Amino acid sequence: MEAQPTRFMNRVLPEALRQAAATLGNFLGAAGRDIGFLDNATSGCNAVLRSLPLAPGDEVLVLSHVYGAVRNTVRHVTQHAGARMVEVELPFPGTSAQDVLDAIAAGLTARTKLAVLDHITSASALVLPIAAMVALCHEAGVKVLVDGAHGPGQVPLDLTVLGADWYVGNCHKWLMAPKGAAFIHAMPARQAGLHPVIISHGYEKGFLAEFDWTGTRDPTAFLAVPAAIDFHAHLGGDALMARNRALAADGAALVARRLNTEIGISGDLAGAMAMVRLPVTGLANTERAAGLRDGLLDARCDVPVMALAGGIWLRLSAQAYNEMADYEKLAKVVAQVLRQAG
Repeated sequence: MEAQPTRFMNRVLPEALRQAAATLGNFLGAAGRDIGFLDNATSGCNAVLRSLPLAPGDEVLVLSHVYGAVRNTVRHVTQHAGARMVEVELPFPGTSAQDVLDAIAAGLTARTKLAVLDHITSASALVLPIAAMVALCHEAGVKVLVDGAHGPGQVPLDLTVLGADWYVGNCHKWLMAPKGAAFIHAMPARQAGLHPVIISHGYEKGFLAEFDWTGTRDPTAFLAVPAAIDFHAHLGGDALMARNRALAADGAALVARRLNTEIGISGDLAGAMAMVRLPVTGLANTERAAGLRDGLLDARCDVPVMALAGGIWLRLSAQAYNEMADYEKLAKVVAQVLRQAG
């Protein structure tokens, strides 16, 4: 690319992008022609939401555990259109698949134009029953955008079978691709009228023409996705995902025992992330959670801390490079930070 930029951009990159998309499609159970590359999942959610024609009185449904940046995007587009964001509450902890479906069903109305559904929630690490959620919305005549930021590499995916109108995901999280490797999958019937956040030379020339070129940028992260998929397979593929899920459960149970507290997820809604309630009293707000997160960072421990459901929760993860000794150390560091915080 640096030796001869014009030749690379014009003659090498277009086909290389499509080959990478085809490999990603095989991994996701989708056709490469229905996949465009993005820098992150949030930009994919923006693309769909900002392409969606909304009228005054229309509604966009989100979950109470929606990712903050996506909530802000929904707020932005609904406010400008005179539409309304409807946020349905998910119980936590002790969430069940039926709880999720019941909450969505109660929030759908004749005015709902789109449901923005998390596959795996960032705030609470719930692996939601996404197939049943998509089917429920489609039965009500509602289009579905799935925010799958944490999906690829953490749980098996078949986007064709899932049938969501749009699915966005990151490859730089659980697939361990370079930062800035994400994608949008759009069903063929939902590609017309869909535009990337940056409008460029491909405007109105089709889905791939618009998303494959939004201006000059370094495409290295996109072109490295096939190598990340190969590495994921080398580490075990589905067996790795199952191993990570089991390790997250065991690690969370260990930390909860050490802190004499509880875990927030179990059963079918548990994945390779887990939630442990921190034994704190008094205020359980975002400022206090941020303060504890800073304390953990100062202790060279990088783990999210969330204010959720009236408590402060630790979200831990499990990946190929983790082992139980990591959670033993985590429990000690968290206990120390909590003592220092008072």
